[in-house]
Amino acid sequence: MSMQVFPIILSGGAGTRLWPVSRNLYPKQLLPMTSDKSMLQETALRLHGIDPVAPPIVVCNEEHRFVVSEQLRTIGVDPTDLILESVGRNTAPAIAAAAEIAARRDPEAVILALPADHYIRDLDAFRGYVSGAISLAAQGHMVAFGIIPDRPHTGYGYIRKGTAVGDDGAAFRIDRFVEKPDQDAAKGYIEEGEYLWNGGIYAFRCDVYLRELEKYHPEIGEHVGRAVRAGVTDLDFFRLGAAELARCPAISVDYAVMERTEKGIVIPADMGWSDVGSWDALYELEGKDADGNVLQGDVLVKDTANSYIRSESALVGAVGVRDLAIVQTADAVLVAHRDSAQEVRSLVEDLRADGRMEHETHVRVWRPWGYYESLDVGDRFQVKHLMVRPGAALSLQLHHHRAEHWVVVAGTARVTRGDEVMLLSENESTYISIGTPHRLENPGMVPLELIEVQSGGYLGEDDIVRLEDIYNRQTT
Repeated sequence: MSMQVFPIILSGGAGTRLWPVSRNLYPKQLLPMTSDKSMLQETALRLHGIDPVAPPIVVCNEEHRFVVSEQLRTIGVDPTDLILESVGRNTAPAIAAAAEIAARRDPEAVILALPADHYIRDLDAFRGYVSGAISLAAQGHMVAFGIIPDRPHTGYGYIRKGTAVGDDGAAFRIDRFVEKPDQDAAKGYIEEGEYLWNGGIYAFRCDVYLRELEKYHPEIGEHVGRAVRAGVTDLDFFRLGAAELARCPAISVDYAVMERTEKGIVIPADMGWSDVGSWDALYELEGKDADGNVLQGDVLVKDTANSYIRSESALVGAVGVRDLAIVQTADAVLVAHRDSAQEVRSLVEDLRADGRMEHETHVRVWRPWGYYESLDVGDRFQVKHLMVRPGAALSLQLHHHRAEHWVVVAGTARVTRGDEVMLLSENESTYISIGTPHRLENPGMVPLELIEVQSGGYLGEDDIVRLEDIYNRQTT
């Protein structure tokens, strides 16, 4: 049997340093941050042309499953498996779950672990490094990608090269991993010339990784193995056993295996890599105007230099500012010094601690049938705009605490209300009383646009009792 290679796309991150654009329910890897495609799509597409790579195995949070599936479908990628995590447990367990599933096809298959949120400019170079890493991994090495640094950087971890592997200078033993350093230490690493940025990309055989995991962190292998055995197929997804996954330690592949194994080697790579981990990192990637600014959206500036300014829904004006990141979305504005862009994560933690929702969702919330966005909220009422894709349907559901009034703006709606089924066209409406089972469907060929007015004593999204659902979602 010829060697099999399975890319593992890890799509479980939250991207908190790119708030307010990146949110927990719609993180940076699902957004078009560096092109007109999402970072997940870019990650999948850059694997094309590498032989003998199979379609990817994707690991993602179950809340993102329909968006991930749809984004892959639109670029013609049919994943080998789409594995759902009920709770994020970092990269070591995620890779272990993928390795367990890939090993069912071939225990000696090579897996190539790729974060879904990286930018790589030189695709030919990337594919060359991947081919070399696959060859080394097939021999039993555990291969890390080390990015050749072009400047001191305090936002990345580092890998120090050891002795060369072979005579071509393409790979080295890993001397040690180093945590994110301060500025002085980072300068020292660059001057020494033996340090590489930790690129977070790895290649190894399934059996090798699982044996080393058993050696250094057996509890991860134990709980992940049980989670895989307890997993169930759900539509096009494989849902890991939630109870066992919750018991698994949350730990990165670096800490769990790569820092300890004697099989670790590193490939120095120069391929225009960035982890796009902050607004400052995104600023470095984009083309700049004569004043060193990156301006996106409806932005007007005067006497402004070296700033990243992004508008998503309103005019942003800036006068007399330097070295700032200014990012506007429909419900939030971030103003930060570019040197402080790494600290946005702490602001998001404050939002979470205060019980606010701006870290969790956007005004527009995507669902498998389309999306809704809140237009207005007041005491005992809420107004939403719904878009239902052609052929899609909301669940058959009821609410204990709210009534709803639907007005069709565009397209055609098929409405189930109790025992009635009716068709509504533009400018027609219906009323759904509290406790009445109901469903909204789009039987047409164009998107259905609808205004929903909710009224009642409680309007939370958890007041949904699903009676039937074509997407197998549970009652919230």
